[in-house]
Amino acid sequence: MRHLLSAKDLSRETAIEIMDTAEGMSEVAGRSVPRLPALRGKTVVSLFYEDSTRTRTSFELAAKMLSADVLTFSAKGSSVSKGESLKDTAQTLAAMGADAVVVRHAASGAPKLLADSGWIDAGVVNAGDGTHEHPTQALLDAFSIRRRIRSGDSTGTALDGVKVLIVGDILHSRVARSNIWLLNTLGAQVSLAAPATLLPRGIEHWPVKIHFDLDRALEEKPDAVMMLRIQSERMHAAYFPNPREYSRFWGLNDERLHGLSDDTLIMHPGPMNRGLEISAAAADSSRSTVREQVANGVSIRMAVLYLMLSGARRESQ
Repeated sequence: MRHLLSAKDLSRETAIEIMDTAEGMSEVAGRSVPRLPALRGKTVVSLFYEDSTRTRTSFELAAKMLSADVLTFSAKGSSVSKGESLKDTAQTLAAMGADAVVVRHAASGAPKLLADSGWIDAGVVNAGDGTHEHPTQALLDAFSIRRRIRSGDSTGTALDGVKVLIVGDILHSRVARSNIWLLNTLGAQVSLAAPATLLPRGIEHWPVKIHFDLDRALEEKPDAVMMLRIQSERMHAAYFPNPREYSRFWGLNDERLHGLSDDTLIMHPGPMNRGLEISAAAADSSRSTVREQVANGVSIRMAVLYLMLSGARRESQ
């Protein structure tokens, strides 16, 4: 695997290989000394043009647990804030000997541009580009579902027949897009529930079932319900009347929580707006995978970096 730019581009076999590798990585995280020498001598650069806490720290921890050297760049406080272009930044990183660049950018397609440009000879991982994709989030979500639903040894298995309902701000969510493509690749049945104003154009051509009523969508007994954050920072118009009305019609409140099956998973990519898209009771219930998703994110990102950079190491020997 040279780059990871899009969940849509992942084959079923590659996605399963990443999840299977993450199973082994999760065991490493539980050791008293959670470290492997697999990427010793490799340099991973964390290049974030947008603010991030979970994703950035997760990637950095994953790289360090594999014994890689980690360099952190952020838009604030670096040459990027002074107007340096992506090309100039990439060439600077190339001169530093970067083996992998984990990039988050506000512009959709920026990681692909970096990977295809020839500016840098390093593997590129898309950590979120605009409203386009966030492939490692989709991988960790699929991994979290597989571990809960396919309890025990799930190695080698996909998600055939699993029903996943994604709720909320689909329009601005790169997480939703990546999950839709990856979950379909893995055999899951994906449904969306959202107001019409928060659905992207052309959604009728996507491999999903669309609901305009959350309660009716929940009547189909999904195996997992994934609530999305309202991304107010990307909203430049009135997509719904007010937060109270949104919560009433589209939030996973206590009443809807009690109506779910006992084994229905509750998911959220974070950060959560408690009381808006999800109630505190739902977020903290035993059915919630929110904390597991954070922990599984480290395992998935370890797997991605390992498969990307250990392969490059073998090819160079």
